[in-house]
This record gives sequence, C-alpha cells and structure tokens, in this order.
Amino acid sequence: MMNLTPAMHVFLNTVVYTVFGVVVFGIAFWMMVKVAPFSIRKEIEDDQNTALAIVIGAVILGLAIIIASVVHG
Repeated sequence: MMNLTPAMHVFLNTVVYTVFGVVVFGIAFWMMVKVAPFSIRKEIEDDQNTALAIVIGAVILGLAIIIASVVHG
C-alpha cells in the first residue's frame, strides 16, 4: 500500500466519495425520468408543477441522507 500523508488520504477519500455520490444521484434521477409516465422537465418548467418539484426534491434529499450515512459509516 502506498504511504500517503493523512491529509492526502482524506483528500482522496473525499474525491472518491464525491464521485460516488454524483454517480448515484445521476442514476437515481435517470431512473425517475424513465419510470415517470410523463415528461418531468415539461411538468416542472412549462406547467410549473410545484408538487412534482417538491417530491423530486424530497427524493434527492432522502438519497443524500442515505449516501451520507453510508459514507460516514
């Protein structure tokens, strides 16, 4: 194993977990778009569906909490 300074070890862990979180967010959003029987972009931007925006925001926050707890241990 490489002998890294503690600061470099923390930095590399942060980068790895950040990339992991962004990838999981991307996959989750892609799945929400594919599962929805309507266009999410059209509903939020054109029709200004606030309820849908709140639901998607809640899903993203819930996913963020789950990822944070996994990363924290």
